[in-house]
Amino acid sequence: MHIWVDADACPGVIKEILYRAVQRTRIAMTLVANQPLKTPPSPLIRSIQVGAGFDVADNEIVARVQAGDLVITADIPLAADVIKKGALALNPRGELYTEQNISQRLSMRNFMDELRGSGVQTGGPPVLHQRDRQAFANQLDTLLQRLKTADRP
Repeated sequence: MHIWVDADACPGVIKEILYRAVQRTRIAMTLVANQPLKTPPSPLIRSIQVGAGFDVADNEIVARVQAGDLVITADIPLAADVIKKGALALNPRGELYTEQNISQRLSMRNFMDELRGSGVQTGGPPVLHQRDRQAFANQLDTLLQRLKTADRP
């Protein structure tokens, strides 16, 4: 099992939660971004810098992710792609994307994209509140425990 982070848009506070979880669980993590990243010194944490461009980091994650891995992303198309490969996808607000809910999320995302394309101001994502950070930390702990148990022989 491996944790992959779509790091370009991942909030710093969520990365900090992930760094602590990695040290506690001893599960390796890779952050993928198209800019240099500062990460704590740890043999369990590494980063990959990809070239600039649309979906370059997403494509790198999809190419490397394996069934049973966990991907942290708010990018719904990326989440859909990793779910197809048998991985889990968790957003920074603690929502687990699943085969059951990803189609609805994709439809809503595409609809909002069409609205923006036609000039409608839809606003950005809401502020990440303490309750969102707590929901993420709780869901992450639950998933890591479940996945770690599944990895044992």
